[in-house]
Amino acid sequence: MVQVRCWDNGSVASVDFDASALGDKVKTRLLSAVVRMYEANRRQGTVKTKTRAETAYTENKPYKQKGTGNARRGDRNSPLLRGGGVIFGPRPRDFVFHHPRKALREALRSALFGKLRDSEVCAMVASSMTAPKTKDARTVLDALECDGATCIVVPSDNEAVYKSFRNLPRTKIVRAADLNADDVLRHHNMLFVDDAWDVLNSRLASRQRQSAGAA
Repeated sequence: MVQVRCWDNGSVASVDFDASALGDKVKTRLLSAVVRMYEANRRQGTVKTKTRAETAYTENKPYKQKGTGNARRGDRNSPLLRGGGVIFGPRPRDFVFHHPRKALREALRSALFGKLRDSEVCAMVASSMTAPKTKDARTVLDALECDGATCIVVPSDNEAVYKSFRNLPRTKIVRAADLNADDVLRHHNMLFVDDAWDVLNSRLASRQRQSAGAA
């Protein structure tokens, strides 16, 4: 059990988080590989340059072959001339690749363990936030000392919480069922709303039990 700061109706207290499903160390090599996958999958892959067959210059020789003292030229589409084609330039391609689901879950456990170890996890009770109000959301972050980018994890869709935090800079609202290691590592602080931690913990723990049973 790990104690984290919790905001509840204007006051800050401590609450226990069960971290038994997260393991006991940060697997940096796995996190590096998983983050590289998420970043590659976000690439559009639409960069393109023209080859000499696609440029619009005339294919006539700029001057005769001999007698001018200049180098021999075929046409102005040559990659050696300004405005000509590009040799081995980038072409549209798909950068997407995937890691096994078991590796992605283990990376999420490792990332969360690192956040708990560094005291960058906090919680809030959203029962008092009945209506969207950005000022209340700013008050929560200030009270919990959440400086920098913050990822707000909700157990399910919550309109009041979503509309309260969405206008704040460097914040992201994500459901516990959709949280991944990239979301955790891209934000300095993690803020779990209501029982979002329990939802996430049961999701990770159940997968661990299934893997142990299969073994």
